[in-house]
Amino acid sequence: MKQSSQDRLNIELIRGAALWLLAALALAWCLVGLNLGVPALKAIFAGKQIRLVQAHIDFLLMTALILGIYAAKAPLHWTLRWSMVLGAFGNSSLFLLQAIFPAFDAPAPADGQFALAFRIYTFASVTMTTYGFGGAAISILRWTFRSAPASSVIGGRPS
Repeated sequence: MKQSSQDRLNIELIRGAALWLLAALALAWCLVGLNLGVPALKAIFAGKQIRLVQAHIDFLLMTALILGIYAAKAPLHWTLRWSMVLGAFGNSSLFLLQAIFPAFDAPAPADGQFALAFRIYTFASVTMTTYGFGGAAISILRWTFRSAPASSVIGGRPS
C-alpha cells in the first residue's frame, strides 16, 4: 500500500509510538514474570519493582502523547519530532535504569562515573522531552490559528 505525502507527515511519531508501545508490553510481561518469581528477571531487575511499573506506565503515557500529536496532523519541524520520540524513550528508560541498577535510586546521589553519567542522561532526557513536546504544543496551537476559518478565530468575521 502506497502512502501519500500527507500520510507520511510526522511518520517518525507513529513509528516511535509503535516502538514504545512494544516496549511497554515487554515490560508488562517482565512484571508478570517478576510476580511469578522468575529468577532471571529478579536478577536483572534488582531495584525496586515500582520503578519497573513506572517505566511501563511512562512508556504507555509517552505513546499516548505521541499518538495524540500525530493524530493532529499538524506539520512539525523535524527537530521536534525526533526530540519527542527520543525524549520519550529517554524519560521512560530512566525508571528502567533505576529498576536495573538500584544505586541510581538511592536517597543520596551515588558517586562515580556511572552515577555522573546517569545524572547527565537524566538532564539531557528531560531537556529533550521538554523541547519536543513543548515545542509541538506551541506549534500545534499556532497552527490551529493559521489553518482555522476566519469565523472560528477570535475577532474573525462571522460567515
